[in-house]
Amino acid sequence: MKKWSVLPCILILATMAAAQSAPVPAGTALMVKLETTLATFSNKAGDPFQARLTQAVVLNGKTVIPAGTMVEGRVTKVDEPRRIAGKPTIGILPESLVLPTGERLFLDATLVDTNAGAGTDVNQEGEFKGSGHDRRDQVETGGGTAGGMLIGGLIGGPPGIVIGGVVGAGSTGVHWLSKHRSATLPAGTDLTLELNRPLAMTTAVASAGQ
Repeated sequence: MKKWSVLPCILILATMAAAQSAPVPAGTALMVKLETTLATFSNKAGDPFQARLTQAVVLNGKTVIPAGTMVEGRVTKVDEPRRIAGKPTIGILPESLVLPTGERLFLDATLVDTNAGAGTDVNQEGEFKGSGHDRRDQVETGGGTAGGMLIGGLIGGPPGIVIGGVVGAGSTGVHWLSKHRSATLPAGTDLTLELNRPLAMTTAVASAGQ
């Protein structure tokens, strides 16, 4: 009797092993669309965000993560520098996948790219870097210098032009040092996430996306 009772256990273990498909390899890209607007002026560390998979992940001809799968995570860093050269920063941490079946899987992935536009970037830590300053900022800086030179020239001739230019640039610099630089990732922004380690899936999950 004892020998026969072992068979059901073996069959259960075999069934469980068969239900496991090959894991999604580390380095796999997840193409998602942000569903939550994130901004340095309105968010703080710990705020949640959501994004949705726009392209299914396919391995060996089979869909293992279907399009429409939800990515959930949280903001890890928000920084609005006052310096002209500084770049505003938004750090995010993807934490889980929520499949169309309702199954939730732990996700270890890093942001590697966005379509947020010129002047933005993603650093090695997966933090989104907004533009340091735009053309309007540069025009205002130039305008401050030119205005100072004009006033200096009217008052003191050629030496006044030099002094006025320095004063004008200095006052504009003080103005920019007092300003916050902002970064925004609007809802609808395309993000590219990269898996840091293999993601184990099941055939039940895979079949839900086919």
